[in-house]
Amino acid sequence: MNAIAAVDQNWAIGKDGDQLCYISADLKRFKELTTGHPVILGRKTLATFPGGRPLKGRRNLILSRDPAFQAEGAEVYRDMESLLAQAPEDSFVIGGESVYRALLSHCDTVYITQISASFPADAWFPNLDGDPGWRVVRKEEPLEEKGISFQYVTYQRVN
Repeated sequence: MNAIAAVDQNWAIGKDGDQLCYISADLKRFKELTTGHPVILGRKTLATFPGGRPLKGRRNLILSRDPAFQAEGAEVYRDMESLLAQAPEDSFVIGGESVYRALLSHCDTVYITQISASFPADAWFPNLDGDPGWRVVRKEEPLEEKGISFQYVTYQRVN
């Protein structure tokens, strides 16, 4: 399984249920990496998508403890065990914080967009640089968009 996230320099991922900032190049990369693969996300993350609708071109696996929650065009799971039983190896965990924390131990590769800035935040991704269980396997050249510097970094689990 894989995970993908955009983090600031403090590993923050969001504030008030939304991303910290929008970088069109990062959104394009996200689409390229995840299209054709299942995506695993929480109900609150789904609510941030345009119209609160599942992502096109992907099998959307939604984790929600709310027994009344339904999502047209998506599969809803009430517990981690049933989700893991149905999640293919090529799935991408795409958020939010609690879903990342619950499933990171099931991931082998993590695609991070490191934003060279600090934002007010209330949600974080685990700091992979401080975890000896992960190592950087690819670091691309820094990029900039609308005055925001960022870099794509790929981590793999250390066996």
